[in-house]
Amino acid sequence: MSFTAKDVQALREKTGVGMMDCKKALVEADGDMDKAVEILREKGLASQAKKAGRVAAEGTIGVYTDSSASALVEVNCETDFVGNNPEFKELANKIAKTVVTARPADLDALKAATIADGSVTVEEAIQELFLKIRENIKLRRFALVEGTAVSYIHAGGSVGVLVAFDTNAADKAEFVEMGKNVAMQVAAMSPEYLSQADISADELAKMKNITVESALNKPDTLPKPILMKVINKAIADGLLNETDLAAYEAEKNNKFLFNFLSPEAIAAFAQVAVAGKEEYAADPIFGKAIEGRISKQIKEICLLDQAFVRSDVFEGTVGAYIANVAKTLGAEITVKSFCRFAKGEGIEKREDDFAAEVASMMK
Repeated sequence: MSFTAKDVQALREKTGVGMMDCKKALVEADGDMDKAVEILREKGLASQAKKAGRVAAEGTIGVYTDSSASALVEVNCETDFVGNNPEFKELANKIAKTVVTARPADLDALKAATIADGSVTVEEAIQELFLKIRENIKLRRFALVEGTAVSYIHAGGSVGVLVAFDTNAADKAEFVEMGKNVAMQVAAMSPEYLSQADISADELAKMKNITVESALNKPDTLPKPILMKVINKAIADGLLNETDLAAYEAEKNNKFLFNFLSPEAIAAFAQVAVAGKEEYAADPIFGKAIEGRISKQIKEICLLDQAFVRSDVFEGTVGAYIANVAKTLGAEITVKSFCRFAKGEGIEKREDDFAAEVASMMK
């Protein structure tokens, strides 16, 4: 019995199984739709499709590096028990190796590629493991870095990092150690950018606006000259009650003034500050304070500007640490980019109410 592409599509819609497996099942069933469904069920693939709707927020980060390129992949499952399974971790690492050997353009191409050191596709390898563990498994994302890179996997696969370098010292042990330390920095401090040069003008403007709004909404953090303008305006507008006015007069020279004022008084100050945003933002004193706060933020979000966490090795910024190693080796070392995957980040985990579930079953 023959079959058409529409039959393959119909079987896919009926079972939720991938097109290639549906086609194989129809070939094996000689075009018989019902028999093909049974074949898929016997192989556990239809069962897998039903479980595909389950939240898979656990898992691991796989990594592979050779002389030409490096790759990270995130493979998710439902429980940390499976995520820590050696066979599951081995699959993730093989998929990472496949990224390097096959250079796929996207996830679909990766799933269709023959898995490294194997004869089946990546998608088929995932399905085969499903048959053993019976948990939803999802290949979520991958990253490929060409050239010299150093990797770091934290806590058995909870976080994975790749840092790409341009260097003439890739074969030096000191370089590898430095690269590992920088990758650990990325894992621990989760920078958003490589350097300030990577922050666009629009992003900097947004950062400044948020910083200004935040400062105005927290009057106790305002520079004293600005704060005094705000307080005097609030008093002049009659926004403080008698109790707060008395507390202010008694404690106005106390650096802990805000401890003596009510939440309503502090909210009134914030109201005045926000309303006068244009005036206060134009004040050079306020502007200098905002510049200082933005500079501090940049040092926190830009890798090369961050304080190096391993102060036992080097005291200073990450950029200074790299420059110091380069000087010691008499080499050129430049960080080109970095990639950081944390398993399950951005995935909303399902929270089951077991008691409610049992109660519903008793009705």
